[in-house]
This record gives sequence, structure tokens and C-alpha cells, in this order.
Amino acid sequence: MYEHYWQLRQKPFEPGADTKFYYPGESHQAALLKLRYAIENRRGGALLAGPSGTGKTLLTNMLREMLGETFRPFVQIVFPQMSTAELLAYLADELEGKSGDFSTPSVQTSIQRIQHFLAANLAKGRHTVAVIDESHLIDDAATFEAARLLMNFEIDGRPAITLLLSGQSSILPMLARMPALEERLAVKCLLRPFCVEETAAYVTHRLKVAGAKRTIVESDAFAALRELTQGYPRRINRLCDLGLLIGYAEERETLSAEHFESICHELVSVAPE
Repeated sequence: MYEHYWQLRQKPFEPGADTKFYYPGESHQAALLKLRYAIENRRGGALLAGPSGTGKTLLTNMLREMLGETFRPFVQIVFPQMSTAELLAYLADELEGKSGDFSTPSVQTSIQRIQHFLAANLAKGRHTVAVIDESHLIDDAATFEAARLLMNFEIDGRPAITLLLSGQSSILPMLARMPALEERLAVKCLLRPFCVEETAAYVTHRLKVAGAKRTIVESDAFAALRELTQGYPRRINRLCDLGLLIGYAEERETLSAEHFESICHELVSVAPE
């Protein structure tokens, strides 16, 4: 709607995890480096944690692209609130590229399928990666125990799969109560919100990728954006998208701190009655 007005090729602040919009913030780059180390060196497990909206899914997509075909399949479990049997059956289906039926096989059957696949995949010179998104939602200790056992799968003395637990920061105290699992995580990465400078660079980067050729957001607006969003990328995206839309409707030349503050108070914040 507003792309032509701002002379953009596409919308710069869409909510999807499009890797071409990835901004290499300090904590994000550190996490990417550590996760690549864990997977490329075929460690059994790793952890990616951070508050909601800090970019865990986008970083995982970046990781998938950077690793290449040697580290395939790279599967993601996006809804982990299943029973242990259901989770293992779903993982086996994803690894084999099959659509599961409505019945849930036994844990033993799923484990045998997974072990057989991992051995065959390794024989092809490839290493399997499995990501459990939203892992902080797992509320069954047996499921975490199954994850630990998956990390124990070894062929010729080396892990046959790298399991990446990705979730909100609340997973950290959960893992602290499970030392047998926690000690198998080769690296632990924590994403943090952007500071003012990173917020400015992030917004500028996304606008440039979308085709911006001129200044759209005034320099004094970045501190306000950081304060209004606390530096969370998802919140920045939402506020900037609204800013571009309202700025287009009001035929503004640029977007100021006052503009974003007004939008946040009128359209984003919900005041209690």
C-alpha cells in the first residue's frame, strides 16, 4: 500500500523470518558463531534462548542457509507440546520426509526409525540437525529426557544428530533443574534486545534492503524507537510498519520521534480502563 509513496521495492518490516533482512546484531552474531561451531563439529546439543520477539526463528533460518547441504536434513519441530511418543513419531516422519498417519507408534518403533535414518544419513556423509522451537513450552520431564537420549545417539563414537533447543528465557531455570540434559548442551546462546545504536542500524538496514534511497526515519527518532519497543525486533517491526503506513496517509516527508510516539500511544498501547 505505501511502498510506492516511500519509493520502496517491498515492505521492509514484515513479520516473517526472511533471511535477506537479517541484521547482524552483536548477540545475534555471537549466537550464530557458537551454533555453527556446535553443529559443524557435530556436538550432540545446543541451546538458543531469548525473550519473545528477539529473532530466534530468523537466526535459525540463517543458520540453515549457512550450513549447506552437508548438514541435512535440517528439520524444525514448531509445536513441541506433544507426548513423548508423539514427538518422537513426528521427528521420525520429518526425518524421513513422510506424512504421518493418525496413529501414534510406540516409542521403541520411533526410536528404531530414527536410529536407522541417522545411520543411513551419516553413511551419505551428512549430519542431521533437529530444532525444537518454543521448547520452553515443554511441560513433561519425559520429553526432555527423550531429548537427552537423542543426543546420546552415536555412530563410530560421535553424535549422529545435533539437537537445538530454541525457546524463551524461561527455559534456563528449567534446564538448571536437569543437569543430565544441561551438561550435554555444547553451547548456550542468549539473544538480547537491541541498544539504541543497534536499533538505528537495524531500521536503516531493513529500509535499505527494501530499496530505500533516501532518509525516511529521522535520526532523532531512533532513541524513541528503542524506548518505545525496548529494542525487541518484532516490536520495532510493528511500530515502523505502522509508522510508514500513517506517514503515507499523512503525506509526511520523513518519520520523526513524535510521529512514532503518537502512533505507539494511539494504536499500539492499550490503556487499562
